[in-house]
Amino acid sequence: MNDKKPSVLFLCTGNAFRSQMGEGLMRHLAGDRIDVFSAGSAPAGFVHPLAIRVMSEAGIDISSQRSKGLDSFGPRTFDYVMTVCDHAATSCPALRGSVATHRWPMPDPSHEPAPDVALVRAREVRDALRGKIEAFLKTLDGAWAAGAGQ
Repeated sequence: MNDKKPSVLFLCTGNAFRSQMGEGLMRHLAGDRIDVFSAGSAPAGFVHPLAIRVMSEAGIDISSQRSKGLDSFGPRTFDYVMTVCDHAATSCPALRGSVATHRWPMPDPSHEPAPDVALVRAREVRDALRGKIEAFLKTLDGAWAAGAGQ
């Protein structure tokens, strides 16, 4: 078995909504067996209050997470990068090829003009991310146990 913990980066444009939810969900579901991070290609500088709210509804507190850019990690590499918007998937060529990238494009609930619709969309994104993360963790557990992460 491989003793190195895998590292996962959730990446979107602003690192204010979807990638923040991904980071919180992965950390909640995986515990300390994975190093989890998030970043934005053009960080907004804040975590959207609606993301904090819908994650709190699921029993996950992301209020202490901060919006940050890729440059905040310096030369660090990641074992897996989850892009949760199409813009981030195409705007970060430095990450492609050196890591395993998973494209999980999700709509941005913050672009919904009606607050009630934005809340519904945020919950949908949270639940979709949870499903993708749960499936990823099942696959990862098998691969990592077999030594694929070395």
